Amino acid sequence: MELFQYTFFQNALTGSLLTAIVCGIVGTYIVSRRLVFISGGITHASFGGLGLGFYLGMNPILMAMVFSILSAFGVEWVSKTQNVREDSAIAGVWSLGMALGVIFIFLTPGYAPNLSAYLFGNILTISMTDIILITILAVMLVVMFLLFFHEIMYVAFDNDFAITQRLPVKAIEYTMMFFIAVTIVLSIRLVGIMLLMSLLTLPQITVNLITSDFKKIIWGSILVGFTGCVAGLILSYFLNVPSGAFIILVLVVLFLITKGILFFLHRQ
Repeated sequence: MELFQYTFFQNALTGSLLTAIVCGIVGTYIVSRRLVFISGGITHASFGGLGLGFYLGMNPILMAMVFSILSAFGVEWVSKTQNVREDSAIAGVWSLGMALGVIFIFLTPGYAPNLSAYLFGNILTISMTDIILITILAVMLVVMFLLFFHEIMYVAFDNDFAITQRLPVKAIEYTMMFFIAVTIVLSIRLVGIMLLMSLLTLPQITVNLITSDFKKIIWGSILVGFTGCVAGLILSYFLNVPSGAFIILVLVVLFLITKGILFFLHRQ
C-alpha cells in the first residue's frame, strides 16, 4: 500500500481514470462508426508532429496535436470530396506522419530525444499539466455528449438516417474527428503511439460482447479501461516492465476472459 502514497503514482491513477473516461467516450464512437483504422492513421501521423516539435525545440505534444487534428480533417475531407478511398487516404497520412517524424528526429541537433515514452507510453511520468489538459477534454466531451447524445448516436450508427432527419451530420463528424485527434495525443503518455489504438477499441469490443446499447458501452468501456489501466499499472510496477504494454495485455486478458465466460454460458 506504500505505492499509493507516492505523488507520481497518485498522478498516474488520476491520469488513468481521466484517460479511461475520454477513451471510453471517443472509443465507443470510433467502434460504432468503424473508424478504428482512421484512429490508427491519426495516431501514427502524430509522430510527425513529435519529430517536428523536437526539431524546432517546441513542445512535442503541442505539435503532435496540430499534426493529428490536420490529419483527421485531411482524411475526412479527402475521402468525402476528392474521390479518394478512405483506406488509401489513411495509408497516406499514416506513412507521411511516420516518415516526417523519422526525418525531423534525425535532423534534430544534439542528443537524440528519448522516444520510448512516446512510442510505448509511461504513465508514471505523467505531469500535473497533462492531468489538467485531460480533465478539460473530459469535461468538454461529457458536456457535448449530454447535450447532443442522440444526434451523435444517430451519426455513429446510421449516417444516412441522420441525413434524412436533417441533422448537422458534417458538423458532428468534423467535431468528433477533432475530439478523436485531441484524445489520441493526450493519451500518448499512457500507452504510447504504438499501442494507443488498442486502448480506444479493446474496452469497447469487450463490453460489446455483453450489450449493444450505445450508452451502456460507454459506461462499460470506462469501467473496463480504468480497471485495465490500474491493474496493468500496479503489475508493471512490481514486475518492472513497460506500463503501456502491460495495460494493453491486461485489457486483452479481460476480453478473452469475458469471451470465455460467455462461451461457457452459451454451451450450458
